[in-house]
Amino acid sequence: MKVIGARIAATASSPGGFPREGLPEIAFLGRSNVGKSSLLNALAGRRALARTSSTPGKTRLAHFYEVTRDATERAQRRVLLVDLPGYGWARVAKSEREAWQKLVEGYLGARAPLRLAVLLHDVRRDPTEDEHLLLAWLAERGVASLVAVTKCDKEKPMRRAARLRALAAAYAGHAIVATSAETKDGVDALWKAIDAHL
Repeated sequence: MKVIGARIAATASSPGGFPREGLPEIAFLGRSNVGKSSLLNALAGRRALARTSSTPGKTRLAHFYEVTRDATERAQRRVLLVDLPGYGWARVAKSEREAWQKLVEGYLGARAPLRLAVLLHDVRRDPTEDEHLLLAWLAERGVASLVAVTKCDKEKPMRRAARLRALAAAYAGHAIVATSAETKDGVDALWKAIDAHL
């Protein structure tokens, strides 16, 4: 399905700033600098819908992007892609990290239109306790989730295949989609996985 429109629908620094519930929502979360903004731009077919930065922790707000697709009658035409602040970045004050946590938990724990949480994971990294705790937290609250492995273009084919096998084992029981915002590999597969939850 082709994306025919994309816009910033809302930006929130606290749960009180979340937009009125209506369209189905897909949340994107992961470690700082994992490539959330780049992947969101690839999904939306836009170069600069979500601002990208090489500085970890740049996304400190929840950004809601409304994406409209040229969909069939049986598919969801409009959906909100939600870019949540990254975690695991130490160079910020404790109070700021706590504010981010409150924002993310306030969204994931009580947002009725939320259909799926997509955990982004850099292909070059091994999972930490943070990722496993987050997936367990989502499962406890009945939130569907999957893992999108990012930056797959950064590894040569043989190494990439080995890394994907290792991540599939580490995330056993969770669906995994390999992606690259740079080459657009896996973008259609990720949309297909998202559509299964709409």
